[in-house]
Amino acid sequence: MADDCKSLCLLDFKQGGAEMKVLIISDTHGKSSCIEQIYDIVGDVDMLIHLGDVEGDEELIQDLFNCEIHMVRGNCDYNAELPIYDEFNIGDKRAFITHGHRYGVNSGTAYLEELIDTEGYDFVMYGHTHRRDLTTYKNSYIVNPGSLALPRDNRVGTYMLLDFDQHGTPFFAENELPNIDTPEEKKRKKFFEDLWG
Repeated sequence: MADDCKSLCLLDFKQGGAEMKVLIISDTHGKSSCIEQIYDIVGDVDMLIHLGDVEGDEELIQDLFNCEIHMVRGNCDYNAELPIYDEFNIGDKRAFITHGHRYGVNSGTAYLEELIDTEGYDFVMYGHTHRRDLTTYKNSYIVNPGSLALPRDNRVGTYMLLDFDQHGTPFFAENELPNIDTPEEKKRKKFFEDLWG
């Protein structure tokens, strides 16, 4: 299954003559096995974006992924020395990433839209809700890959891969981890389902 997903889902793109693969994940909540599993599925990438609630797996991510890494602090990253937000370029596109809890994302993306209006970002990415979101707003994209470990809109972890067509138009592929429920995973999911409803 993992090899099938790798061949079908992993997207390469050329922008400015360089091939690039961008993996976007969020809300792994210290579940190292999800990070290892996503690495086994997608392999080497040129950029990894983690949108917060890493919960101690920063070093694992840096050890596994030999690429440009952007991670931000989530509401559960109490001791992490991660920034609240980050700004950088993906090719010639401007990106802003945050976990989202300080931008009211549980109530919508109005504050993120305001960032696009005032700063002109091409991509604004967030996590926190554990639900996927892919919205276009004034020729820009508001993106949430969902949760790799504890999705609220799906039974298995979710992530996104970013690709561009020959004209530089971005394409986000929404993907799911293969369903491998161990007894401890079932117990953990039940705990969070009971907690969050």
